[in-house]
Amino acid sequence: MANNPTDESTPEELDAEAIQEGADADQTQSGAEDEAGDERQDAHDDDRKMQGDAAEELAKVKDQLLRTVAEMENVRRRAQRDVENAHKFAVEKLLGELLPVVDSLEKAEELAKTTDNADSMAEGISLSLKLFVSTLEKSGIALVDPLGEPFDPQLHEAMAMVPNPDAEPNSVMDVMQRGYTLNGRLVRAAKVVVVKGEQ
Repeated sequence: MANNPTDESTPEELDAEAIQEGADADQTQSGAEDEAGDERQDAHDDDRKMQGDAAEELAKVKDQLLRTVAEMENVRRRAQRDVENAHKFAVEKLLGELLPVVDSLEKAEELAKTTDNADSMAEGISLSLKLFVSTLEKSGIALVDPLGEPFDPQLHEAMAMVPNPDAEPNSVMDVMQRGYTLNGRLVRAAKVVVVKGEQ
């Protein structure tokens, strides 16, 4: 009830009404403050959730970036290794075509040594052969001449097995055709005769 002087309310009733109105106003203000506090708490919770989501997304992106960088480094290394191999083994086909020339020179040298009065021819062929072999060695080619060595299937091709009591079993007794490697990689296996072990 409004506080009008025309009302016939007693002073006690007027005081009670004023107190009630003040209490109602305090309660309304307190309720508004509670609602504002709840809204601030909700906004704070939302901010924290968004920060957590952003941190999680950042961690994912960072992990993906690190993986991409590592993959690119692997690709770079692989490409560098492929280029190095291409440089090292580029002459492999040429070498395969030149080796029969070496074989022919070796056979000519052997034939010249068994022919009468052919010493000068043998000497010339020997010098040519040495020059040719040294040229091959400069390109990373190494000779595989395993006479007397143990048989190695990685480097040698057994053409025959022959018993020989004077030689070590499973050793190379004769080299029919020498082998060659290019920078450590086998180009042609040496064709050999191997000593047969006792049975």
